[in-house]
Amino acid sequence: MGFWRTTYLGNTPGRWLAALAVLAAALVVLRLAARLAVSRLASLSKRTETRLDDLASLLLDRTGAPFLVVEAVWAAAWFVELPSRVEGGIRIAAALALLVQLGVWGSAAIGFLLQGYRSRQLASDAETVTTMSAFGFLGKLVLWSTILLLALDNLGFQIKTLLAGLGVGGIAVALAVQTILGDLFASLSIVLDKPFVIGDFLAVGEHTGTVEQIGIKTTRIRSLSGEQLVFSNADLLSSRIRNYGRMRERRAVFTVGVTYGTPPGTARRIPDLIREALAEHDEVRVDRCHFKAFGDSALIYETVYYVSDPAYNLYMDIQQEVNLELMRLFAEEGIEFAYPTRTVHLRAERAGADDPPGTGDPAPEPVRV
Repeated sequence: MGFWRTTYLGNTPGRWLAALAVLAAALVVLRLAARLAVSRLASLSKRTETRLDDLASLLLDRTGAPFLVVEAVWAAAWFVELPSRVEGGIRIAAALALLVQLGVWGSAAIGFLLQGYRSRQLASDAETVTTMSAFGFLGKLVLWSTILLLALDNLGFQIKTLLAGLGVGGIAVALAVQTILGDLFASLSIVLDKPFVIGDFLAVGEHTGTVEQIGIKTTRIRSLSGEQLVFSNADLLSSRIRNYGRMRERRAVFTVGVTYGTPPGTARRIPDLIREALAEHDEVRVDRCHFKAFGDSALIYETVYYVSDPAYNLYMDIQQEVNLELMRLFAEEGIEFAYPTRTVHLRAERAGADDPPGTGDPAPEPVRV
């Protein structure tokens, strides 16, 4: 009985055995619980479409054995009396292990979210995926920086002075690289707001072209003449952008001029002839067709129609067919297309008083130029 009453390092053997039992039980229970939870969540994820169970399974699988050991030791320490220095060391070790494990979980969650985004967008928007991966790295950097500062605080370092120094240095760095940071945040805005994506045809001021690459600092556009245009992301977002890639349909306006010699009845039928030429195309929706104005040398008709497919080549194909059909219909109706003309009337001088009647020059016919 003397053995059980003897104290070793301030605790009886019974208390030491209880602490060891708690340590072993905590390790076994925590490890089995983690494995059982991972197995159940993996089975559940196969039957559901939500990704929350996949994330929970991943986080449990990333729970490290050192973290479980340190937390089990901390739990066992409650059953024995330890020197304040040892007890403080165990408490600090448990806090540090928890912080590191939080960092591992946070990194795993960021990687999981990026992987899901990558799988959804890789086929259609590969450049955006690359940009998001870069922001994923920045997110992990911020996370581990925060973990490091909290760890230093738990170790007894005065991080307020460190944060003050970092704040002053950060302001200086931010002022030095403000252009780069502006482009960086503009890139994030492009990725999240999506004013345009790879393949869209843009008009930026007098420049036009197809978006070829969206980077962290610049966006590159291939112009119609073949050269590559490079815009900084901040300058691009501050400009007025016309995105033809988002067109649902294309609006077309064209005018036709006929000669002033066209009879009024024929002139009234011309809008119907134009509608007839447009009606042959299923992709066309006619908006209006009117005798618009009396021009300098033509009667002007204006027509507005919409093409359901915004492809420019299709629009030009339809316009070409409409023009050819109008030439045929106007030829059948005897309608002449107008072109710039000028009619000059020449008048002969009046015969003199001494000239016999009828000897003056006859009035010439008008000359059409």
